[in-house]
Amino acid sequence: MRDVPSPGDEKGTTAGRSRGADLAREALRAAREANAERAAQRSAEMDGRKPARPRGRRRRWSGPGPDERDPQPFGRVVSRVALDRGWSPRLTDATVLGRWPQLVGADIADHCTPLSLRDGELVLQAESTAWATQLRQLQRQLLSRLAGAVGRDVVRRIRVVGPSGPSWRHGPRHVRGRGPRDTYG
Repeated sequence: MRDVPSPGDEKGTTAGRSRGADLAREALRAAREANAERAAQRSAEMDGRKPARPRGRRRRWSGPGPDERDPQPFGRVVSRVALDRGWSPRLTDATVLGRWPQLVGADIADHCTPLSLRDGELVLQAESTAWATQLRQLQRQLLSRLAGAVGRDVVRRIRVVGPSGPSWRHGPRHVRGRGPRDTYG
């Protein structure tokens, strides 16, 4: 005899749908199939042959070799951006002015200050006239030291400026003459 479900039987009401235990069996079977596919891919990679990838999907990682998408050192990225945008000459100028004590030594850096570097001419201000004379005599040594540190054509000339006296000019307008000295009595 055949089993005919009765109208009150659970099998009859869920004829088109799976029940809880059937859903669990189906999910377990799908998980086992996916695990078997992953195991086959891993074993194929271990054997040295490439597994068949589905068409249309691209790999998002860079792989074991170097790639332009890999993390780069910050200094390399900054130098590449500076080179692309034409900032390199200004950066080398800033290097000379910013690292002045390391480039020329502490003894010289204590007695002079770099004011500007434009078109290869470095302007130094000495703290006294004696140091201005000394720096003028040391120009060749300073140029060779700077060329070795930052490059040959960065600094081509050095102009030394001595200390300046106090200025009595304040503001855009002034009158020619001796200034405030003639009003002191």
